[in-house]
Amino acid sequence: MPKHTLSVLVENHAGVLSRVAGLFSRRGFNIDSLAVGVTEDPNVSRMTIIVDGDDYTVEQVTKQLNKLIDVIKIRRLNPEESVQRELALIKVNATSATRSEIIQIVDIFRANIVDVSKNTLTIEMTGSEDKIAAFEEMLKQFGIKEMVRTGMIAIERGNKIIKAEASGDNGSVNGTVDE
Repeated sequence: MPKHTLSVLVENHAGVLSRVAGLFSRRGFNIDSLAVGVTEDPNVSRMTIIVDGDDYTVEQVTKQLNKLIDVIKIRRLNPEESVQRELALIKVNATSATRSEIIQIVDIFRANIVDVSKNTLTIEMTGSEDKIAAFEEMLKQFGIKEMVRTGMIAIERGNKIIKAEASGDNGSVNGTVDE
């Protein structure tokens, strides 16, 4: 099934992530990837949610999310019209015999070595899910000791933005899309 990227603006306060995750769980929807962070407005967070499913499933997810009080705005991002990235930190075995070969692979993939020890290298890699998977595959031959990946984050290309604006005296926010 195809993967769909949802960019969701939510109010930045305790319990919002739990409510969103609970909605997915109750409805039987699967979250393939989830990343959350504060936006340029400290009162608003952006969730990037990757959902595996057909168009009907994504439509149902969107409708259910819109019912949550803390959700300000939801935008389905087209992969061709957005920048999508993931971060991975990979700790790999590195002996004196293999270190230079690992460094060459790091250079080819434009990754960065962020920590060095006698027996390991820790590498930071940013890119698409496919690029990180290819990089991981190249490093397997050396022995991956540990790995952690963020969820995918995404933002639309060009002048399109999703933002929240204050409305009224109660400090609540409304979502708008500018192009």
